[in-house]
Amino acid sequence: MANYTTQIPELPSYTLSPRSSLIPGVSDVLTQLLSPVVAYWVVSLLFHILDVYDFWPQYRLHTPAEILKRNHVSRYEVFRDVIVQQLIQTIFGYAIAYFDPVEMVGKEAYDIAVWARRVRVAETHIPRTLAVLGVNAPKLANQIYDSYPTVAAALAGGTYANSSVFASWELTLGKFIYHAGIPALQFIIAILLVDTWQYFIHRAMHMNKFLYVWLHSRHHRLYVPYAYGALYNHPLEGLFLDTLGTGLAYLVTGMTVRQGLVFFTCSTIKTVDDHCGYKFPWDPLQHITSNNAAYHDIHHQSWGIKSNFSQPFFTFWDRFLGTTWTGGDVSARYERDRIKAQKKVDADLSDLASSVTNSPATDLPNAEAQAKKSQRSVLETDGAQVLREERREEQEAKKSVRRTTQRRKTGSFDPRSTLASTVPSLHGRSTPILHADGVH
Repeated sequence: MANYTTQIPELPSYTLSPRSSLIPGVSDVLTQLLSPVVAYWVVSLLFHILDVYDFWPQYRLHTPAEILKRNHVSRYEVFRDVIVQQLIQTIFGYAIAYFDPVEMVGKEAYDIAVWARRVRVAETHIPRTLAVLGVNAPKLANQIYDSYPTVAAALAGGTYANSSVFASWELTLGKFIYHAGIPALQFIIAILLVDTWQYFIHRAMHMNKFLYVWLHSRHHRLYVPYAYGALYNHPLEGLFLDTLGTGLAYLVTGMTVRQGLVFFTCSTIKTVDDHCGYKFPWDPLQHITSNNAAYHDIHHQSWGIKSNFSQPFFTFWDRFLGTTWTGGDVSARYERDRIKAQKKVDADLSDLASSVTNSPATDLPNAEAQAKKSQRSVLETDGAQVLREERREEQEAKKSVRRTTQRRKTGSFDPRSTLASTVPSLHGRSTPILHADGVH
């Protein structure tokens, strides 16, 4: 092998210029903020079509009767609150981006050369490293130089014939690190940050009574989650849990605006998929990670609410801290809830039939269809809220009567009973403010 010396090539010069917009006339920042919103509603609409027309019922986690009878919030209220949260996210994101400098381009070749130079520096350590293992790198390089000159030069510590320029493989590796390796690492770190942030905040909202009652209980009005209810939260929870969590991951990892666009959009699609209510065997998002619609749906049930806190990507915190659902097979529980919801629908239809049997001019099948439509209409408007308020007032009146009767019997005042009637349990089954399962 020729007697060459190791030399570190000079880095190229560069000229910066503003990056042109991905969509002409629309800034990349605005595209970054609107893309997750568009993705949210496009994917949600696809799942909503499956719900409405009941396609692939064999893959549904819940029946239409459960959506009708078990949820404690109308679809309109969910739609309205999600729109509010997305407006807050967009305004907050745009306000932060307003102070960011204009993104520049023109430095790519320089950055690739920086990584190629680091590769060259790493090559200088090869002879000493192999010597520790008992391998004479210079001797081995001389032996294979005629057949593999590039490999020989690397083994000898990066001693190329023309050491003032980078070898083609060094530049190729530099390009791979710059275009794929670093972005992949940024995405992995961002995912881990979001999962960590959301796990501990989400768990705290279940462990702290105040946070649950005044913030997180709103999301748990959906005992039967569906796609566009994924971001149905209290606005403050949405800002703190979702907006700040993903924003922090974006800033810490130093993503570009376009990387952030991809990250935010993918996170949004994953969140929607986790609430879709379907367990598809062909959905890649439900198999890449163990966190999927079936996993998260358990958390929305009254019997699984203190488990499966992880979201939206992986479940390592649940497994590490022992909060994964350990109740075994849940199929019997799901079947029980399906039967219970269907009995309520059947009872409604039975009441309808008994009210029209003495009217010979009534078309019973059409009346039943209209009744079902009317039920949906009531639940999708303020009617459901009115019924809940009336039921709550009635329950409070009954409690007041019982307390008055008890005081008359005992002739004393028991502060513990008063406190128990006014302060709800964390996940109580009879507490209207927490919208306990089975109270509808």
